[in-house]
Amino acid sequence: MDPLRIALIVLALVGVWALVELALMLKRARATVESLDRTVSDVNDVVGEARPVIVKLDAALDAVAPALEQIDPLLKQGTVAVEALSADLLEINGVLRDVSAVTGTVSSASSSVSGIAQAASDKVQGFFAKRHHEDAKSLSHPVSDDACQGDAACGDDGTAEENDASRYFVYGDDQSVATEGEQSHE
Repeated sequence: MDPLRIALIVLALVGVWALVELALMLKRARATVESLDRTVSDVNDVVGEARPVIVKLDAALDAVAPALEQIDPLLKQGTVAVEALSADLLEINGVLRDVSAVTGTVSSASSSVSGIAQAASDKVQGFFAKRHHEDAKSLSHPVSDDACQGDAACGDDGTAEENDASRYFVYGDDQSVATEGEQSHE
């Protein structure tokens, strides 16, 4: 065989092999195209099903658009209201500070008045206690037998005791009031 014939046979075999490969490749391409066609068909079905939903969403967005336009003024009004509330709270805080100061002043004035009243009460109690002590000394002086008649009664120790029920005396811290007549019965 001649080398040219061998080359032609080899070339023919390579050509057949290339045709077989091309046929296999076309077969795989056809399967891929069929798969792609099915996928596109599924996507078209999904898009077809989604179109009514998209139309409804579009209508809903058209209905919401006026409400969305009103949100901006509402937000501005809300901001103004919050600022006004904040200013009012600052004013209330100032008023509460003033009330606190006035309450403190009134409390201090009340304490002062209570102190003055207590001091005056202590002085009056001291005065009456001193006077009671002086009256007790003057009432318990020794008298003669002649003096034990009339308004004065004589005690066991020979001192005159008056029966004047109009005098009141304050004893100790409990501030109970008793007359001399009540005192002699106790």
